Amino acid sequence: MVRVAVVGAGGIAAEHLKHLHDNEQVKLAAVCDIVQASSERAAERYGAVPYTDFDAMLDHESIDALFLCVPPFAHGDMEEKAAARGIHLFVEKPLGLDLETVRRKARAIREAGIIAGTGYCLRYLDTAAKAREYLQGKTIAMVRAHRFGSFVTVPWWKDRTKSGGQLIEQTTHNVDLLRYLAGEITHVSADMALNVMKEIDGIDIPDVYSVNFRFASGAVGHLDTSFVDQPDSRSGLEIIGRGFRVVLDGTSLTIMEKNWTMTYKSRVNFYKEQDDAFIEAVAALDPAGILAPYEEGMKTLEVTLAAHRSSETASFVKLGTE
Repeated sequence: MVRVAVVGAGGIAAEHLKHLHDNEQVKLAAVCDIVQASSERAAERYGAVPYTDFDAMLDHESIDALFLCVPPFAHGDMEEKAAARGIHLFVEKPLGLDLETVRRKARAIREAGIIAGTGYCLRYLDTAAKAREYLQGKTIAMVRAHRFGSFVTVPWWKDRTKSGGQLIEQTTHNVDLLRYLAGEITHVSADMALNVMKEIDGIDIPDVYSVNFRFASGAVGHLDTSFVDQPDSRSGLEIIGRGFRVVLDGTSLTIMEKNWTMTYKSRVNFYKEQDDAFIEAVAALDPAGILAPYEEGMKTLEVTLAAHRSSETASFVKLGTE
C-alpha cells in the first residue's frame, strides 16, 4: 500500500481524493488544510486523519507520497520538507510564481532522489496520446490554441501576487499541451490587458491575453485566452503541417489529411489516469509512467512567466535567459 497525504482540501484536492480513494494500492493517511472544517470534512469522508499544521502532519504520520494541492502562492517550503524526508511528491500546477524558487525546489527534489509528478492532466488524455503518435516524424508549421471561460470566484484568483493570472494559473494547461505535442518553445512575445472586468473589486490580473510562440523546430504558434464571461467555455488547439491538420477540441481529436478525416472521442478520465500513473510509479519506484514530471512543469511555468515579462517590457523574450 502507498500511504498518501493530501495538502489542501479545495476543488482540485477533492478530485484527487476521489480517485486516490478508489485506487486499491492507496491508503489515504491524512488531509491537511488551514481551514479546520475543510480538513475534517475530507478526512472523515475518506477515513484519514485531519490536520491544519503541515509540519505536525509530517511529524505524526508515516507518508509515502504527498499530493500538494494548494494555490501557487501558498507552497512555502513544503516541497523541500517532503523531499528531505524522502516523501514522493505530486504537485498541482502551476508549481509557483517565481522561477528561481521553483528551480531551487527542483534541485531539492533531484538531490533527494524522490519521484515527482505535476498536475498537467491533459497529457493523460487518450486523444493527446493519439495526436502525439500521429505527429511523430512530421514537420509542424504552425500551432494555434485558445481557452475562453468565466471568472474564477475563489478570492485569491483575481490577485496577481497570489495566482499569477489566468495564463499562469489556468491556461498553463494549454501551454503545456502545446509543448507536449509540438516541442520546446524558445521565444515568446505577448500582449495582455485588463479591459472589461475592471468592476471586480480588487482585480489586478489581465482579462485578455494574446501570446505568440517560436518553437525549437522552427514552427510558430499563437494562443488566445480570456475570462470575459463568454456565453460558453471553449478550449482547444490546432496543429498544422503540409497536407495535415490535427485538432483537439476539448478532449475530442480530429486528424485530417487531403483525402481522409478521422475523429476520436476520449474514453478516459484524465484525472484518474494521471493519479493512477503516479501511484504506480511510487509503488514500483519507477517514474517512467509519469508524463509530466516536475522538470516539465517547470519548463511550462517558464513559458508563462516569459509571456508576462514580454507584455510588461514590450519585448520578444528568449527562454533560458533568466
